[in-house]
Amino acid sequence: MNKIRIGQTVPLLPVSDWIQGNPIDLTQQNGRVVLIEVFQLNCPGCFLYGLPQAIEMHRKYSDKGLTVIGISTAFEDFDKNTLDNLKLLVNQQQVIGHSYRVLAEHDLLDDGKLSYRVPFPLAMDRLIERRANFTDEEITEFINSRIPDFEQQSDLQREQIRQNVAFYLEGLKYRAETFELFDLQGTPSSILIDKEGRLAECLFGHDPELEFRIQKLLEAEIQK
Repeated sequence: MNKIRIGQTVPLLPVSDWIQGNPIDLTQQNGRVVLIEVFQLNCPGCFLYGLPQAIEMHRKYSDKGLTVIGISTAFEDFDKNTLDNLKLLVNQQQVIGHSYRVLAEHDLLDDGKLSYRVPFPLAMDRLIERRANFTDEEITEFINSRIPDFEQQSDLQREQIRQNVAFYLEGLKYRAETFELFDLQGTPSSILIDKEGRLAECLFGHDPELEFRIQKLLEAEIQK
């Protein structure tokens, strides 16, 4: 799959199902800034930080030109990060697995359920079953995108890293297409698209400057 780079036009999102709200066609969002919040259901940080921040941005800026979308993905824990569990979240406020345990420990559940509702459209990433082993090139690409000091390691350490990465990758049952399209590093991740439909930023983790970044994109004039 060709990955989207900063400044390139973002195509239709490769999702399997829209579970909440109307499907969003990015080509119809010209003139608006788009925030895509990518999360996993079995990701406590997504419920502690990513989704609440996205909800706050929706509340403050949806009537000022911001469209917010939530994409539930899966790059691990494929038995928990599922379409059925996304439906449980939307329909019953139910959280699962590690997310449930951590939110319960922090007293952030209401009668065992998520204490807040997600107000914007939610979709499930499209998962494609992997049918082939990973190549050496794919292992190298994975390492280069996540371990910037790989070449500074000793020969023994580099070989151990390659073995560990190969073992990790071979355990992956599915490819998540939206996750791969934007070459994301994990969850939560925030994707920002400018008024002209071009990728502005991909942010991994909780970004305290997300609101500032959104404000700058909202203030920007469309280039004629």
